[in-house]
Amino acid sequence: MVVGRSGLGKSTLINTLFRSSVLPRTCSVSGSEPAKTAEIRTTQTAIHENGIRLDLTVTDTPGYGDRIDNTNCWEPALEYINEQYEKYLIEEQGAERTRWIHDTRVHCCLYFIPPTGHGLRPLDLEVLQRLHNVVNIIPVIAKADTLTLDERQEFKKNIQQDLARHRIGVYPLAKYDHPDDYGVNESYRKMVPFAVVGSEQIHNVSGRMVLGRQNGWGLVQVEDPSHCEFHHLRNLLIRNRMQDLIELTSAIHYEAFRRRRLMETNGMIDMCSLNESHI
Repeated sequence: MVVGRSGLGKSTLINTLFRSSVLPRTCSVSGSEPAKTAEIRTTQTAIHENGIRLDLTVTDTPGYGDRIDNTNCWEPALEYINEQYEKYLIEEQGAERTRWIHDTRVHCCLYFIPPTGHGLRPLDLEVLQRLHNVVNIIPVIAKADTLTLDERQEFKKNIQQDLARHRIGVYPLAKYDHPDDYGVNESYRKMVPFAVVGSEQIHNVSGRMVLGRQNGWGLVQVEDPSHCEFHHLRNLLIRNRMQDLIELTSAIHYEAFRRRRLMETNGMIDMCSLNESHI
């Protein structure tokens, strides 16, 4: 799932991550500006990584924060996540369960932060506080090439302090680390939020064809770790931590939802039994 206000390049980054047109960039009537996402949109696709086929479901969400009144703007994303948990729970508890339950649960939420250079906005904090207990969140600084390296580091520091101050947990959380994974996860924790640049444009650099974004001061090479942290984010999502994200969703977030729903159901049954005993 991708969450963030319109104009932050969410579709472009997803397409760059998976090297495929997973999310088409929709344009306005004039064709000059990308159109805002109007509703939650789910796209299923398959990519091949090192000879292995990966089936993916990518969910784009409404660009929140674009209206004058942003009250409850997080609800579409939150409702969608819980709806997928509910579907899985129904399948899991069915009288005739299939061997493999089709898993539509959201295993990761990429949260796009505008490159303001200051810190998290009140709206960002509100949305993150609503989402971090129901899904694995990975925050990213969108269009990070609009910041200098010094500005980027200061911005990341401010965001890390905001997250800690408001007790917002983002992936990977140290308390869920397997001992063998601590070193890798600790290196990722130091990068959060990932400063990324997305581009589907190919440029020739000294005979090499690279993905990049041309600016007035030069070419930002998307996959060059010295230019941005796209390479590290892609490794985390696809190569190193994909299975961990799935397992954490099942063991932590879905389990919390399942427990809550069962308690609600048992409470309703107890109330019905109590009422019947008084008839």
